[in-house]
Amino acid sequence: MLLVDVNVLMYAAGGPHPYKAPSAAFLEDVADGRIDAAIDAEALQEILHRYRALNRWSEGRQLYDRVRTILPRVIPITAEIVDQARALLDKYSHLMARDALHAAVVQVHSLEGICSFDRDFDRIRGLRRIEPR
Repeated sequence: MLLVDVNVLMYAAGGPHPYKAPSAAFLEDVADGRIDAAIDAEALQEILHRYRALNRWSEGRQLYDRVRTILPRVIPITAEIVDQARALLDKYSHLMARDALHAAVVQVHSLEGICSFDRDFDRIRGLRRIEPR
């Protein structure tokens, strides 16, 4: 199973961008069951935060609802995951806290990897990042 990073969701939902079509195609494969994927609770919170901060709540609510339909499996952020994120932050000085949480989800749950356009994940030893194509 892959963890889906919020950037894939936002590119798919957003305006014209080179990543829009591959993101939408990836999510279509997930929705059709060709790719096994999940999202974590932090990514859902990121959708809520970002769209509210941009004063685009109507769009954010619609994206949230679509994501919950396409990706019904939501991995909770537990103390174990936060502890692992802390360890990753100690080890990788470039890593931001949200990325550390997503990486920790992959590690704690022994997932196949993370689907993301964020190349910072490539610097985490043993973490596989897959870009939608």
